[in-house]
Amino acid sequence: MTYKEILLGAVAVAAFAVPAYAVDVKIGVLNDRSGIYADVAGEGSAVAARMAVEDFDPAANGLTVEIVSADHQNKPDVGSTIARQWYDTENVDAIVDVPTSSVALAINDITREANKVFLNSGAATSDLTGAACSPNTIHWTYDTWQLANGTGRAVVESGGDTWFFMTADYAFGHALERDTSAVVEASGGKIVGSVRTPFPGTDFSSFLLQGQSSGAKVIGLANAGGDTINSIKQASEFGITQAGQSLAGLLVFISDIHALGLDQAQGLLLTSSFYWDLNDDTRAWSARFEEQTGKKPTMIQAGVYSSVLHYLKAVAALGDKEAGAVIAKMKEMPSSDPVFGEGQVRPDGRHIHNSYLFRVKTPAESEGPWDYYETVSTTPAEQAFRPIEEGGCPLVK
Repeated sequence: MTYKEILLGAVAVAAFAVPAYAVDVKIGVLNDRSGIYADVAGEGSAVAARMAVEDFDPAANGLTVEIVSADHQNKPDVGSTIARQWYDTENVDAIVDVPTSSVALAINDITREANKVFLNSGAATSDLTGAACSPNTIHWTYDTWQLANGTGRAVVESGGDTWFFMTADYAFGHALERDTSAVVEASGGKIVGSVRTPFPGTDFSSFLLQGQSSGAKVIGLANAGGDTINSIKQASEFGITQAGQSLAGLLVFISDIHALGLDQAQGLLLTSSFYWDLNDDTRAWSARFEEQTGKKPTMIQAGVYSSVLHYLKAVAALGDKEAGAVIAKMKEMPSSDPVFGEGQVRPDGRHIHNSYLFRVKTPAESEGPWDYYETVSTTPAEQAFRPIEEGGCPLVK
């Protein structure tokens, strides 16, 4: 065989080996990019989505992938308008992230109507895998049942058996108060009162004083992001924790601890699905994220990465992006990635993975920037989330 024949043969083989770009995928990262949840999601979630695309390597798997992003401003009407435009005129195949449960519930319905895919990382309401579950939605990172059973039970078991709730007045806050109240009472505790707070808010002084006067051992903060930060700061200013009452932050992110500082946050118990310093894989991935953003990732941002990566694997395995087939494949295939490790998507759309109870370190215990958490306990995936038969999801036979 001549050199020319060998060369032509090699070119033919190489040409045959290059995948045809048969599937064009467009993913929309929809979240708060300018308000109270911008630090926990925002541009960091878009960075995480792009990292997932990079690690997946679309060119090697026969896909082209485009990432777009938008700000829903924590308003269901704004989020709904963006989602409809993305689905109807801009050929978006999947929407990811969507913190703010009221917005997420709206996107949940719109996605089902459009027969697209919704991968939720940022919203917490457990209704997304309960009464409002959809065959087009997967709830990835955390939810109010997980948070309540992680933090609420631990606080009651440590002696905090009377509770007063400060609750953000929208779907997330209501669900978190509901699920935590059930855990407190099932654990032998008592709810002595609650108050609904405006969302978003800045001045929580009158609500904190109501919690103080209730005599409850624990003031449960059924809020998140900037609302949690402001609540904890103002509680410290009023001397509430110094007087013997405890605060239970029911949804706390590492960005909140960073904003508060260890002097104010030390000792807090919190539940999370992710921490950058869990193992070698989480440290390596988080270092890459920090290079692009200047900070460590929140669990929401880690969840965006994990869910997008699993979605792309499912599309590639099928060679098709039809929503029903892709969701079915995502439920069939185990998930595996450097942020959550091994996981699985249940029939109700709940992604299950390990959950962690952390205690915030004291300034003396911290060994450097972002070294904020000590692991108290690990709840295995099969126990970390609400039992599938208890959620009331119509998809569960």
